[in-house]
Amino acid sequence: MKIKRRNFLKLAGLAGFGVAGGGISKGFVSGHSDTGGTGLPKLIKEYGQSHIQHFNMSGYAAPKINNVRVGIIGLGQRGPSHMHTMSLIEGVEIKALCDIIPEKAKAAKKKMKGTGHNPVLYAGSKDEWKKLCERNDIDLVIITTPWYMHTEMAVYAMEHGKHVASEVPAAGTIEECWQLVETCERTLKHCMMMENYAYMEFQLLTLNMARQGFFGEVVHGDCAYNTSKMRNNFSKKMYWDMWWLKQYARRKGNIYPTHGLGPVCQIMDINRGDRLDYLVSVESNDFMMAEKARKLAAQDNFFKPFIGKDFRGNMNVTTIRTKKGRTIMLQHDATSPSPHNLIHGIYGTKGAALYDPQPPKLSVGNHKWVSQEEFNSLKEKYTPEIIGKIGEMAKGSGHGGSDLLLDWRLIDCLRNGLPLEQDVYDAASWSSIVSLSEWSVHNRSDSIDIPDFTAGAWKTNKRNMDINLERGGNTKVII
Repeated sequence: MKIKRRNFLKLAGLAGFGVAGGGISKGFVSGHSDTGGTGLPKLIKEYGQSHIQHFNMSGYAAPKINNVRVGIIGLGQRGPSHMHTMSLIEGVEIKALCDIIPEKAKAAKKKMKGTGHNPVLYAGSKDEWKKLCERNDIDLVIITTPWYMHTEMAVYAMEHGKHVASEVPAAGTIEECWQLVETCERTLKHCMMMENYAYMEFQLLTLNMARQGFFGEVVHGDCAYNTSKMRNNFSKKMYWDMWWLKQYARRKGNIYPTHGLGPVCQIMDINRGDRLDYLVSVESNDFMMAEKARKLAAQDNFFKPFIGKDFRGNMNVTTIRTKKGRTIMLQHDATSPSPHNLIHGIYGTKGAALYDPQPPKLSVGNHKWVSQEEFNSLKEKYTPEIIGKIGEMAKGSGHGGSDLLLDWRLIDCLRNGLPLEQDVYDAASWSSIVSLSEWSVHNRSDSIDIPDFTAGAWKTNKRNMDINLERGGNTKVII
């Protein structure tokens, strides 16, 4: 059964939002997204029944690329960070950079001076990124634009023979998730969502502990991305075209789920022995953003378009159940004045872990966390090889060193012809929470099924995240 693109976009919550054409920068659409009724659950079921897996990308190893030629699209916040870390990795040649703002592209290239990289610039037009994807001397396209653009760019890059690494989330609608899966399977080009928080030191430690049985059977995970972004979101200089503020003014649900969810899914072997089954999502009212917009608009006409918008609530809580009966609690709060909080609570039949609030903690029962001395001993015992090999060098990079770890392992896998650490099914299933949680919020927190993007292959797929570097690991970091 073929599902019409326009209907799927409408029922997934982004009709008129700019994904089907135009772009959010053209302004707001009046009213709410059509996320009511039974349409989206019905189409999710129909699409799942009609999808035939062309090729199982889980465990897929593309041919080796000794010299990985890279193009980067988006040079605002994340692009320059990846550009810098990529310039430190052996076997990388940064061939092209792209941004709609010429000054951003020029500033990025200036930072490449003295590195041996001399990228060609594409800037000044909304379609310049296509020219980058069409080059025949690029192997990997890194996408760091606003996330509602990610899928269109990723699909275009794969159609033009490029592997893709996308910032998070990789998609904003269920249809976009399926587009990524189908294009990836058909073209046999990697499509990896760069979930860097999966490479944070404690997250890697707990993943290794889970695989070695420290927690027993993992039964539940708590995760979040809770941190105040009020200053960033209302800043005129932070995000191009105020795109993040427009997202919060237009959508409900958990619109930034993957930083917390990704590491928990890795620990639970999601898409590799278990999968996400269904969710319910509850959201508070907005107690801060609309009032902030009103006060700013009273002094500055720039903010008047944001008056009266139905901003998403301060806190969204999404509860997920897996096919094996595990549960996940996922939060998102980007407005309340709280410290950065990922939670990352892992609870099993023999032990538990908690990352936030700091300091990180481990437990083996007895109603208490282990002493610092015992924590240090367990850390030494279970620290995976990837931390021992690259961890110290990575500490100077962003997000606790996870940025360099992710980029290094991505290039290392491509150069050694190995499966990537995160595949398109991870990208689709983790990103699907954006639109599914929105539907649930609009439907009085009703439950909704999470699509099986693996078409049943999750039952036999092998683990990824080779954190003990059983293969590869021979790519050098240039410091």
